[in-house]
Amino acid sequence: MPVGVPKVPFRIPGEEDAVWVDVNRLYRERLLFLGQEIDSEISNQLVGLMVYLSIEDNTQDIFLFINSPGGWIIPGIALYDTMQFVDSDVHTICMGLAASMGSFILAGGEITKRLAFPHARVMIHQPASSFYKAQTGECILESEEILNIRETITRIYVQRTGQNFFIISEDMERDIFMSAVEARDYGIIDLISVNL
Repeated sequence: MPVGVPKVPFRIPGEEDAVWVDVNRLYRERLLFLGQEIDSEISNQLVGLMVYLSIEDNTQDIFLFINSPGGWIIPGIALYDTMQFVDSDVHTICMGLAASMGSFILAGGEITKRLAFPHARVMIHQPASSFYKAQTGECILESEEILNIRETITRIYVQRTGQNFFIISEDMERDIFMSAVEARDYGIIDLISVNL
């Protein structure tokens, strides 16, 4: 963590001791950023911040700005699930690129509150794995798990976009890049930011 980031004591309900949580100006304004590949570390940080901000004031919305090439599946699903769990509405804003798991997170924002900047790009595709690194028996188990995860992700895209299962499943077979207008028409976002 950078030197000089302020921290405040936060006592988890039911715990005796408080833990120090970093809260900078953007966090206090409820502005969060996903500007890298999704991994366990950034996912855990964003999950913690969303839960903390929702506990602090669940009547105010949270804004998640996304510029991400995607990343790990399970940490991405954890972030998506948290967005659905917290009482605060989570706005998702694509600036730059929301690819792979980044587009999944983008679609996971509160419906009617998912936005992209005019020149943003969105990409969907199927979940991938590292089969080539595993032994044969592990490949079979891992392929079954990947198929289950793919089904879950497809069903969530269907729910969040309004597209039918067959269309989402077919489109996830390959990389599908979309402009902001195409992503809105597809149902991944609801609005396109206007230039001021």
